[in-house]
Amino acid sequence: MTTIDFKLGRDSFGRLNLTTADGVLHEHVSPVRAFPIQAPLDGLALVNTDGKEVAWIERLEDLPADYAAMVAEELGGREFMPEISRIVDVTSFATPCTWTVATDRGETDFVLRGEEDIRRIGRDALLVSDTHGIHFLIRNQWELDRHSKKILDRFL
Repeated sequence: MTTIDFKLGRDSFGRLNLTTADGVLHEHVSPVRAFPIQAPLDGLALVNTDGKEVAWIERLEDLPADYAAMVAEELGGREFMPEISRIVDVTSFATPCTWTVATDRGETDFVLRGEEDIRRIGRDALLVSDTHGIHFLIRNQWELDRHSKKILDRFL
């Protein structure tokens, strides 16, 4: 286990604050993942309001449980990337078109502007962006059901 040389807490407004070992207070820090898709629990920076790193966390599990819970809560509040588990339907195979998908956060519809809004991340993962800038993750395109793969193949 890594030695933690800072203290985390919340102020009266619920914002995350960090105090370093030498007593310097950094107010309203935010966790930022170094590798949000490939290694979401490894390599997190705590940054101040200017975006400057004030602490580094090698692994989220290295933190005491209460600190890990605060960091996870902050990440949940600032990150929104639903994971697509199934492509239910598309309105057309020409873009723009509306996709109906099942995600880890429920079923939803979004508009895909063009094929360029589907980006490969590594060998297996895809990142799909809708017209509002929301990113949807397909963690492993090869694990999708047959129907979803057939639709996806038309756009890749």
